[in-house]
This record gives sequence, C-alpha cells and structure tokens, in this order.
Amino acid sequence: MDVVDIKAFVPSKDYEISKAFYSEIGFESEFVSEDLTLFQSGDCLFFLQRFFNEDLANNFMLQVCVSDIDTAYSLCSQSKHKTKITPVQSESWGKVFYLWGPVGELLHITELGG
Repeated sequence: MDVVDIKAFVPSKDYEISKAFYSEIGFESEFVSEDLTLFQSGDCLFFLQRFFNEDLANNFMLQVCVSDIDTAYSLCSQSKHKTKITPVQSESWGKVFYLWGPVGELLHITELGG
C-alpha cells in the first residue's frame, strides 16, 4: 500500500457552530455536501461531518502543527465557539497548547522544535 494522503472526519453536534469554530481559527471551508465540509489550511485538510456520537467526540483528538505558536494562540483565544483553551506550555520537543472545540474534540496545537 502506497498511502499518499489521510484526512480525518471530525464530528459535530451543531454543524453550523462547528463550521464557525474552524473558520474562526483560520481554516478555509469548501462545501462538499449538506453533511460534509472540507476544511483546509495550507496543504492540510480534514472533513467536518454532520454526525455526532458523544463517546467519539469526547475522545477525538487532532495534532495541529503550526509554525508560530504565539500567533496561533492569539487567534484561537478569540474563538467564540471554543469550549476551553490552556496556556502555551514548553516541552522538550517544542511548545503546545490545548484547545477544545464545540463538541469536546481536543486539538493539540503544536510548534515543534527545541
């Protein structure tokens, strides 16, 4: 198998609120169908789906690697639809903050490097 791409399917409880959240934090949206929206930032893409399962949503995580953690934090802090955000933390592998989306999905916003 020669894998050339993988895209996650992110759950949403209120589809419109989730679409607004991902737009607020810098992703561009593209209509796919009434139940699916493609979100993109640079070469990175994922699907937002009109589908909700509480267990899935509460255990869903994405690592989002960024080039500038401070800019990302400033943008994400302003989101009206986030449910929680932590301060930026320094780790041995780089910096990270944690951002919870509208259904409890967890985004690890990460700047890799020493």
